Amino acid sequence: MTSNLRHLITTTLLLLIASATGGDLPVFREAPAFRNGRECSKTTWCPSQPSTATNNNNPLSSTIHIAMTLDATYLRGSIAGVFSVLQHATCPENIVFHFLAAHRRADLRRTILTTFPYLTFRLYHFDTNLVHGKISASIRRALDQPLNYARIYLAELLPSSVNRIIYFDSDLIVVDDVSKLWSINLNSHVLGAPEYCHANFTHYFNHKFWTNPLFKTAFRDRNPCYFNTGVMVIDVEKWREGRYTDKLENWMRIQKRYRIYELGSLPPFLLVFAGNVERVEHRWNQHGLGGDNLEGLCRDLHPGPVSLLHWSGKGKPWLRLDSKKPCPLDGLWAPYDLFRHASLFSDS
Repeated sequence: MTSNLRHLITTTLLLLIASATGGDLPVFREAPAFRNGRECSKTTWCPSQPSTATNNNNPLSSTIHIAMTLDATYLRGSIAGVFSVLQHATCPENIVFHFLAAHRRADLRRTILTTFPYLTFRLYHFDTNLVHGKISASIRRALDQPLNYARIYLAELLPSSVNRIIYFDSDLIVVDDVSKLWSINLNSHVLGAPEYCHANFTHYFNHKFWTNPLFKTAFRDRNPCYFNTGVMVIDVEKWREGRYTDKLENWMRIQKRYRIYELGSLPPFLLVFAGNVERVEHRWNQHGLGGDNLEGLCRDLHPGPVSLLHWSGKGKPWLRLDSKKPCPLDGLWAPYDLFRHASLFSDS
């Protein structure tokens, strides 16, 4: 077969698959079917019925709910994240994914169905009008996208039967059994996440914030620490009862008027929750692997065990791998990449 003919066949196949999956969306290989281990109690989730209560003594008896966003830009990362969760789960059939999308829901649904035919999931429409006029420009354009704020509205979007949710960003992979994260005891807290109290907390707000006596009272009687909102365990019932969406929106309105920070959707969470977070082991968010928000330079792992790798920051592993300029740790993400490269259609 000549190279020109091989190229024509490859191009045609890719166009046919792309057409079937929604135009310019990435095309993915079908993931294998992941089945429960013998120790699992099979659960079946019905949106109209309350979820099985989390049993800290036996998390394998629970339906595990995970929320992620879906869009064309980060779809490749989201697919890798789902694949990693399923591959390392003891009871993958007990996991329900809740996907939030602002656009092209039919195309995204088709992609999920063809990539994970056995997955239990729901896809929700995130109305970007909810944040219209509330978003302020930040240090990186990607942080200003409306879908980046969808996590604020989880309690309103999810069925009332979901009383706990794990939120995952679209640029991470899980390399441990997610039931361990799911089963943590939140005690009296609304939210659980790894905290980083060595970080200089003052850097997340500007001079206007720290010199305003009224704003500073937000942290009165609290010892605030930085936490990354890309990995959170949320008590949805307590969130609804405490009207935490309203509290986050209020700080977004204040930011719009006074500009007291520069970093997207993170500071409102710090203002509302920092110092009142159930601490999760750092192994569940080895973050910052994408480098800083401006240059995205390579970074090493933090000391300690690893259950989750998170490419927060500007650099994303799929982009660096495609550009042939990967960081050393990007190789840890590559095995979970289900992207169907054109080379797979070529003759060897």
